[in-house]
Amino acid sequence: MAPQRPVDALIAHLHEVVGQDIDEPLLLRALTHRSYAYENGGLPNNERLEFLGDSVLGVVVTETLYREHPDLAEGQLAKLRAAVVNMRALADVARSFHLGEYVMLGKGEEATGGRDKASILADTLEALIGTVFLSTDIDDAARFVHHHFDPLIEEAATLGAGLDWKTSLQEMAAGAALGSPEYRVGEQGPDHEKEFHARVVVGEEVLGEGRGRSKKEAEQKAAKQAWQALDGRRTASDAGTTQASAQPAAQATGPTAS
Repeated sequence: MAPQRPVDALIAHLHEVVGQDIDEPLLLRALTHRSYAYENGGLPNNERLEFLGDSVLGVVVTETLYREHPDLAEGQLAKLRAAVVNMRALADVARSFHLGEYVMLGKGEEATGGRDKASILADTLEALIGTVFLSTDIDDAARFVHHHFDPLIEEAATLGAGLDWKTSLQEMAAGAALGSPEYRVGEQGPDHEKEFHARVVVGEEVLGEGRGRSKKEAEQKAAKQAWQALDGRRTASDAGTTQASAQPAAQATGPTAS
């Protein structure tokens, strides 16, 4: 596992996204996991910033969903929010800009792959959001959240009632009379760096594959790929049906043979 990376690149990323300077001592605290703090004499860790960032993230995402989906009931809005603000989603966002490389970890966490643990990545990302908020204001914190989470918000809106890919795939497969999807999962690697590989079979055909640090993550990625494959086929089929039905009408309006 690579050692902790200097924070210069992270500071540059934050400045590029937010357009404001970030309090560097506060940023270093946001990157301090409790394991590192404990091993170094009880330093301040990132848990208070995590608490703050969780609230900021929740407000920004909730307001966005409220404004963009005026016809959705409270229960459905809550499901949409849960699809965006969860440990797996936050960890994926953190990985997108290599946040794990900057976290200060204790020796035990470092040795067991802590830089890519979903719980550590999610907590650190929330602490980072708290840092942006305290360094600037709610508008700049919202800018940071929108930059990283808007694609997730848009993706969540495309899912079915269950707001997860496995449920959505189940619904689509049932609607197409293809039966229930079957997941085949394998794993490899030592316990602290285990990787899961999932394949999903729909109608006797492998339609999706996914890898992840947990069985659930791998299955969700496989289900997403399979759902997109079935949706693409359905869209192509609908387009073909529309074109075929339009053909007789076009012929009827053409020149009449003499």
